[in-house]
Amino acid sequence: MPKNKPSSAATKRFRVTGSKKIMFNGTKMRHNLEKKSGKKARALQTEQVAHPEDQKVAKKLLGI
Repeated sequence: MPKNKPSSAATKRFRVTGSKKIMFNGTKMRHNLEKKSGKKARALQTEQVAHPEDQKVAKKLLGI
């Protein structure tokens, strides 16, 4: 039986916690940061837990 290869794009975008939750970095942090307030920029830097429906798709892509 062939080995299951995870999606390399998914491995760059998602992180799995010890309790098997999927974490991802927030969006809108690539450019135009001078227009955003410091509070907003700091809030966008934090990792977020993916929605349960998105976690199903991400786990399939990661081969979990």
